[in-house]
Amino acid sequence: MPVRTKGTVYKTAIRPAILYGTETWAAKNVHTQKLHTAEMRMLRWSSGVTLKDKVRNEYIRGSLKVAPITDKLAETRLRWYGHVMRRPEDFVVKKCLSIATSKRGSGRPPATWLTTVQRDMKTLSLQCNDVYDRNKWCDMIKKADPV
Repeated sequence: MPVRTKGTVYKTAIRPAILYGTETWAAKNVHTQKLHTAEMRMLRWSSGVTLKDKVRNEYIRGSLKVAPITDKLAETRLRWYGHVMRRPEDFVVKKCLSIATSKRGSGRPPATWLTTVQRDMKTLSLQCNDVYDRNKWCDMIKKADPV
């Protein structure tokens, strides 16, 4: 099977299965690293490359035309955020975003879904007002990761 076809199969069948439901995670670095590791193991296996071959990840991604899974994770999370923010104010999920949490203990506060979304928006230099124009929002997310 040609390498590009393997990349297409990965993008249409495997990656959606891996990313199913991840738009609602407050993903930590541990989670993203495990997703990256699993993805690279699959891509290396499908392209017939082992770690002993010392082929860089970027080369494997380029030959299969596959974007990093962490970028796709952020894309799905921002797409879901856009859907939620465009809903009416009495929508249940939108109400849940404004629920106050209990007092936190000492140390670093735990990552929340909203802080993760805000970090993704800051990385892509998106504004909160951009969310209400669906076409502009989707275009900005796609420009950040065209593959």
